[in-house]
Amino acid sequence: TGYNGNFGNSHHNGGHPAESFRHFYFQVRDYVSENLYWILPAAIFLVLLGVAICVTLTWLSSRGKFMFLHCVALDVAEVQAPWQRHAASANSLCWFRLGLGLAGAVVMLPLLVLIAVVILKMILAGEPSLPGIMLSVSLAMGFALAAVVFGIIRKFLEDFVVPIMFLRGSKCLAAWREFFGLLSGHPGKFTLYLLFQIVLAIAIGTLVLFAILLTCCVAGCLVALPYLGTVLLLPVLIFKRSYALYYLAQYGPEYDVFPKPPMPEPPPTPATLVPLAG
Repeated sequence: TGYNGNFGNSHHNGGHPAESFRHFYFQVRDYVSENLYWILPAAIFLVLLGVAICVTLTWLSSRGKFMFLHCVALDVAEVQAPWQRHAASANSLCWFRLGLGLAGAVVMLPLLVLIAVVILKMILAGEPSLPGIMLSVSLAMGFALAAVVFGIIRKFLEDFVVPIMFLRGSKCLAAWREFFGLLSGHPGKFTLYLLFQIVLAIAIGTLVLFAILLTCCVAGCLVALPYLGTVLLLPVLIFKRSYALYYLAQYGPEYDVFPKPPMPEPPPTPATLVPLAG
């Protein structure tokens, strides 16, 4: 099947969706094979550009997590002080998040590719097959399981490991080791925490959706704006950050990021009255 330069030419396929897709697939395949000399360099450039943007955003957001935690814990609005004070911890967090993202890509991308290949083969064959369907379902279940595992790791990282790094000024792996001690000692409590976080996310999402519908999608448009959306959702973000911090603080004063209020000074003792000599 040669490429004829007309992606929309499907007069011979009878209008059947599967046949139309097969015709389109062969046209795209031929076009790519004939123009690989410029498509491959362009693809490599786009991938490298995407990686550079991802690394930059991860570094900035890692610094931002410590800045936000600093402001919530100390009830201040500072930028320069937390940016400098927690630079080492934020860089360590950035490296860990990049490694976690790479591990997630190595595990999950092949599953997505295999699912796409199995489905594509069934479409090109013209009919679904039971082995193909079973394989696709199995791969989809594996992808969902991997997504849950990596999601839990990211949740624990942001809610508990980052505050431990904030308190200790330690690296990410050292904070993970300390958190594993807490997790292994209280697995049931942290499981309930994750389940309640799901309920909390549903409740917050429902309230936000209700606000969007109540304002005829005006609130949704405002929330979609990068800076303005963050400002509008700031109470929700502060609540979520504070909830995790207060939960962690129940495991001991060494896990409390909030400064203790100063102790009241004792009242001055009255001076001893010396009787005057008669």
